Amino acid sequence: MIYAVWLPLLLPLFAAPAARRIADALAPRPAAWLLTATTVTLALCSTAALALLVLAGALLLPPVAAVGDLIRPPAGSGSPLLTGLAAGTAATLLCSATAVLVRAVRRRAAELCEARRLLGRPKAGGLSVLRDGRPDAYALPGRPGRIVVTTGMLQALEPAEREALFAHERAHLSGRHHLFLAAAEFAALCHPSLRSLRPSIGYALERWADESAAAAVGDRSLAARAIGRAALAARGAPSPRPGAALAAAAGPVPRRVAALLDRRPAGARIGGRTVRGLTAVLLACLAVSAGAALDAATDLHSSVETAQGENNG
Repeated sequence: MIYAVWLPLLLPLFAAPAARRIADALAPRPAAWLLTATTVTLALCSTAALALLVLAGALLLPPVAAVGDLIRPPAGSGSPLLTGLAAGTAATLLCSATAVLVRAVRRRAAELCEARRLLGRPKAGGLSVLRDGRPDAYALPGRPGRIVVTTGMLQALEPAEREALFAHERAHLSGRHHLFLAAAEFAALCHPSLRSLRPSIGYALERWADESAAAAVGDRSLAARAIGRAALAARGAPSPRPGAALAAAAGPVPRRVAALLDRRPAGARIGGRTVRGLTAVLLACLAVSAGAALDAATDLHSSVETAQGENNG
């Protein structure tokens, strides 16, 4: 366990750079799934590693050892001083991450409840129009989800561009993209290196909605123009949208517009060999991280059983 338990804490440092390039290497939908799964898996494995370090340190305490029927520390626990120091640090990190996570969940829930309260009942098709001169439009998750648009944004776009914009926001709601984003944001609270993946996941989700909008209106140029004009209209204006909402005017809009106007498959822009290499690196990191966490847990369990057997003998 001494060595295996550290791998899940170190691998996000190597996986994050490779994962960031996946957003351009793969088509938007598989990129969003792979990036989110990578972030969540690495976060779970690193959290499990911290929990194992805390448990290993707790077993050195006489009251805990007595409860577990241990008369000596489990085999392979290493120096009691170093194990205790590692356990104390891991416990501090776990408590801090838990507190931050709880605050983040409560803040997001309060933002959504307040936004839905202010909007009132939606119009037909789940559309809510805000009387606000600031141009903005976004998808507000919930039951039911709704598309929110300000009067300023409606005035800034032509009718065909509005339809493309609404198709973009509907894609966010139908694809439940807010769940991807929430999973990525909460997972990033578990390991600092995973925070750098949040923009890449957000970009993949916006590209996913861009492609859905282009397919819905049957015109990639129209979708690109609608997104570009919406972003220009909203530039510099303070947004009334809550943090959990996804918006067509968010993220690196020039990259998204260029991708819509580029009709080549996503993999062709970087190269199939590079795509396969990046995917292999990510999958290897996930496999090693999960395997190391499982190995550390199995090793600790075996050490405890051995110590109990010696006591019972």
